[in-house]
Amino acid sequence: MARLALEQALPAEWIDAVFEAHRQRQYPRELLFSTVVELMTLVTLGLRPSLHAAARKMPELGVSLAALYDKVKRTEPAILRGLAQGSAKRLAPVMAAVGGETSLAGWQVRILDGNHLPASEKRLGPLRGYRGAALPGHTLVVYDPDSGLVCDMAPCEDAHESERAAVPTLMDAAGPGQVWIADRHFCTQTILQGFSQTGAAFIVREHAHHPRLAEQGRWGEWAGIETGRVREQGIKVSVSDGLPNACLNWRRVEIELSQPTESGEHLIRFWSNLPASVEAAAIARLYRKRWRIEGMFQRLESVLHSEIGSLGHPKAALLGFTVAVLAYNVLSLLQRSVEQAHRAHSPTLEISTYHLAQHVKSGYEGMLIALPSEHWPRWADDDPQGLAQRLLALARRIPPR
Repeated sequence: MARLALEQALPAEWIDAVFEAHRQRQYPRELLFSTVVELMTLVTLGLRPSLHAAARKMPELGVSLAALYDKVKRTEPAILRGLAQGSAKRLAPVMAAVGGETSLAGWQVRILDGNHLPASEKRLGPLRGYRGAALPGHTLVVYDPDSGLVCDMAPCEDAHESERAAVPTLMDAAGPGQVWIADRHFCTQTILQGFSQTGAAFIVREHAHHPRLAEQGRWGEWAGIETGRVREQGIKVSVSDGLPNACLNWRRVEIELSQPTESGEHLIRFWSNLPASVEAAAIARLYRKRWRIEGMFQRLESVLHSEIGSLGHPKAALLGFTVAVLAYNVLSLLQRSVEQAHRAHSPTLEISTYHLAQHVKSGYEGMLIALPSEHWPRWADDDPQGLAQRLLALARRIPPR
């Protein structure tokens, strides 16, 4: 199953095509970018302890280790985003054919959050005279909780740059029929108005200081939900750089929690531009899905080694994180396939990503030795529906326990 999913998500020819389409200063020559991604995938999956070890074990690398590291530390962020976007688009039709539930009928949910890579003791030349470890960078990630796929990302080499600065980069992928969910850090007029201009909806937690309201209506009646009770009011925000009296009509949703959050908060407020047909209770339930991206980041670090301590150069560290995201999308497809294959007998089955990854790692390399890749059938050449049915057929052989 892992082999089939990898052939669909990351074929070598497609990776090299993405590199060629997005590169600005890099060039392939003797070392193809698909080879670099293949080596980094072995590291993120835990099949090799480091990039150095993976390269030494590859029989036909064709270049020196110095040339390999030189290429890795010059990987351009535009290439990384192209890989993340393209891989998700390749897997999305297969994921849809496998089946699953949607959070809000008629809408695509997108969760936006940032991930900062930890400090690395692998020193860069200009920083070797300083005591503190270097911060390799951060990434703004877009996650689809319904499919379980990371569908977009904006890598940033400057670890101290605000995450908000990368949001406009991601807005070119926003559009009608999508609802974007984010924490209060992204509650600025520029960001919210930007989403509105693309035709996308948003649910963003209210910030204490901005944006400023031009007008607010009366609160509606309280309605009970699973975690407490909820109510809403209409709000107006003046349009920036627009007509003097132009306003945007949005909604403010307030939740009074039965149990306080970890920080002791009983009252939480959100802003949204979803139509009135979507009730306040549905908005409150949708925002609870924002925490799924936190779990995804945790699994990236613990299951797929997205934070490689030996890669201190920002571009190299961001490449390692991106390849871990690509591997995570493959695991998400396998996880959904196993759950759907046994849904009739185990309706509440939830597969552990950690144990799934361990199961793949324990047999993958031995499988390739017993049956080399040239003898594998090209199932990934089928249409998404055919590949989904093949994955489900294989998943039925896996004991759910």
